Amino acid sequence: MRTTVRLDDELLAEAKRYAARTGRTLTSLIDEGLREVLARGERRAPAKRVELLTGGEGGLRPGVKIDSWADLLDLMESDRFRSSD
Repeated sequence: MRTTVRLDDELLAEAKRYAARTGRTLTSLIDEGLREVLARGERRAPAKRVELLTGGEGGLRPGVKIDSWADLLDLMESDRFRSSD
């Protein structure tokens, strides 16, 4: 099948040099690379479940709401929540 792809100029030049040096076509090199990437994605281990502490010792500090990134960033940048350790 024919298709058009846009590649970084330096990447394309390096791929052409590699293909020529190894006696391969650019198409075969691209095919192999795509197959490797796709196979690697299928071999990934499932994500591990992580439990977050939400209270008690080591949990969230009082007044911290975790449902707003803007609020969390404001708190992290304020002196109120900086550790004195």
